[in-house]
This record gives sequence, C-alpha cells and structure tokens, in this order.
Amino acid sequence: MEVSKLVLAKAIQRIRRHGSAIHRLGQAARQVACADMATPLAYTATYSHPADALRAALADERYWKDRVEEVGGVLVEFDAAEDRLHVRMVQTIAAAELPGAVTAVRPEGLVVTRTETYTQEGGSFDADVEGVPARVSGTVRLTEQDAAAVAVVDGAAEVGIPLFGKKIEAAVVARLVDMLAAEAEFTDTWITNH
Repeated sequence: MEVSKLVLAKAIQRIRRHGSAIHRLGQAARQVACADMATPLAYTATYSHPADALRAALADERYWKDRVEEVGGVLVEFDAAEDRLHVRMVQTIAAAELPGAVTAVRPEGLVVTRTETYTQEGGSFDADVEGVPARVSGTVRLTEQDAAAVAVVDGAAEVGIPLFGKKIEAAVVARLVDMLAAEAEFTDTWITNH
C-alpha cells in the first residue's frame, strides 16, 4: 500500500510539472491564434426610407456615380440585372488619415478596390488594398423596420504583414466605417432628392 502511495505521489508530481508546460504551450497557441484572427468590421445603417426605395437606389447607375463623386473614388464597373447587382469602385485612403505605423509601410496612403454584389435580401462585399496583402470581406443584410430600411454590415479585415498587420487592419476598418457612415448619409439624402 505504501509503495502505491509513493508511485501515485511521483505520478502527480510529473503531471504537475508537465501539466504546467502543457498549460504554457496552450497559452502560446491561443496567443498565436488570436494574433492571426482578422479584425471585425460591423456597421448598421438605418434609413428614413423603405427597403424598396433603397433597393431602387442601389439599382440606379446614377446613384453610384453620384455617390463616388460625393464620398470619393471612381466607379469602375456597374452591372445591373433583374435579380443581381454588381459594382466595383476604387477609393483612396490618404496618408494623412492613417496612423504612423501604417504610413511607415505605405507612405503614399492606401488604394482600396471595393466590389459589392446585391440581391433582394442583401449582398456581399470585398475590398483589396493595392500593394498590401490585405483583404476586407463580408455581407450586407437588408431588412425593413417600421417602414425604414436597415442595412447590417458584418465582415472582417485581414492583413498579412508581420508586426504592422493588426495596425493596418484597424486603420482600414476605421476608415471603411467612416466611409460607410458617409455613404449611408449620402444615400438617405439621394433617395429623398430623387
């Protein structure tokens, strides 16, 4: 019986020694996994018009041309079919609007190509940053609440640059949220005036 207790005590000591090493290894693995996670992008716009009015604006090429002129950028492609809309635009984030860590990598600012595709229920978007291994993508869900259109944007930004990647992701997400807010405000006014 005494031998069993001694063997058990030694086994417990080994587990404790190796267990803390396994715990530290698990913590390191979680840190690496968290470091590789994309930065989330979330935005909700509520319009003073019904969802059908928002859909009609999105299907109007004049709306897109006016929007990029107002908010900034260039409309590169507009393709509207019966049940699907596809738009591509290029927008620039000036160096003055970026944190120093980002301008250290891209002193001339960032050029972002955005692609948006819509159906009746919503759509999807992708944004690529020129010259940087960066991508933003996600979905847009269109609903209506109390006769007001609601667009819920849910996505993520991912930048594959060691050390600076997270800072660039945060800067791109912050700037895109600013753009989304400006675009939502423009859209509401545009629908009112058209």
